[in-house]
Amino acid sequence: MPKVSFRGLAMPESPIRKLVPYAEIAKRRGLEVLHLNIGQPDIETPLEARKAVNNYNESVFEYSHSAGNESYRKALAQYYNQISEGITFEHILVTTGGSEALSFAFTSCLNPDDEVIIPEPFYANYNSFAMASGINVVPIASSIKDGFALPSIDSFEEKITNKTKAILICNPGNPTGYLYSKSELQKLTQIVKKHDLFLFADEVYREFCYDDKEHYSLLNLSDIEENVVVIDSVSKRYSMCGVRIGAMISRNIQILQAALKLAQARLSPPLLGQIASEAALGVSSSYFEDVNKEYVQRRNVLVDGLNEIEGVFCPIPSGAFYAVAQLPVKDSEHFCQWILEHFEFEGSTVMMAPLAGFYSSPGMGQNEVRLAYVLEIEKLKKAIKCLREALEVYKLEFNTQ
Repeated sequence: MPKVSFRGLAMPESPIRKLVPYAEIAKRRGLEVLHLNIGQPDIETPLEARKAVNNYNESVFEYSHSAGNESYRKALAQYYNQISEGITFEHILVTTGGSEALSFAFTSCLNPDDEVIIPEPFYANYNSFAMASGINVVPIASSIKDGFALPSIDSFEEKITNKTKAILICNPGNPTGYLYSKSELQKLTQIVKKHDLFLFADEVYREFCYDDKEHYSLLNLSDIEENVVVIDSVSKRYSMCGVRIGAMISRNIQILQAALKLAQARLSPPLLGQIASEAALGVSSSYFEDVNKEYVQRRNVLVDGLNEIEGVFCPIPSGAFYAVAQLPVKDSEHFCQWILEHFEFEGSTVMMAPLAGFYSSPGMGQNEVRLAYVLEIEKLKKAIKCLREALEVYKLEFNTQ
């Protein structure tokens, strides 16, 4: 029998989804599984997007342009011009989700064996995209003690070699919820300019910033316009994860021309997803005001509740809808599996994402978890109660005191 490739065997398993079989068994036992493991919002998709799909009545569902429908790219350009002037539809490539956008960016900008520096913990699939592109991730540690702020510039300098070609950040961060400040990003500008690196930014959570803090896009950084590639997606912004529409934005036309060749190989991004996404651009600002208000309430309930549990520490995230918690356990993956397999509280159990899978460095994040506050407040309160009781039982059973 033919063997699977080394690349296929080495591809890391998703820490977000690897415990799904245990959750399915818990559900078959009749338990309610409170899903804090995955960033699937329960916020209603905008009516404008749903109507646009329902009203689409062309007789043939045709391929779009490989770069995306021109009407959608022009509408996107208007959106990005509210962030940074001078973006045209020619600076935008529509992709099949933000994942494809980052994969295109990696393949267009880096050669096999090149290195990309990423502050960790980071979105776990970055490792997979890098491996598929034949490039190497060089992690640089951030700390839960300061809420996962940007590591020092000196620590970046220490990681740079002749193979270093790029830096990647997520802002606001997944899994940390940390929001990089303008001054932090300007510090990155110095090192990018000094070493002539690409600077990739995953900005898919741009709209979700709290406590009167504002998002500062890489598109606004001066002196490195040709170095910057922004990754975006409608999945979380409009609660449309299933439409699979993302975008790659850069003022560097050479990058986009290279990426277009990759886009032509996959023919076109999803047609109906583009229809929905273009319509979603017309939602009123009150939509995001309401959504942000809801997420702030959920965040406060979750973070406050977690920090009231003995031995738990959770910094307050300023963006996205994730929080990282340090638990009084030695192995969070074991705990996350145990709570699904062996614990229930008032008919419920909790599913979380062990954070070790969001690190590239071995041994990091062993007692940390990521929690997505994408459930309604009453369910979050129930999850906190369940987690508190579970930790007490786990402590006695496995002597984790």
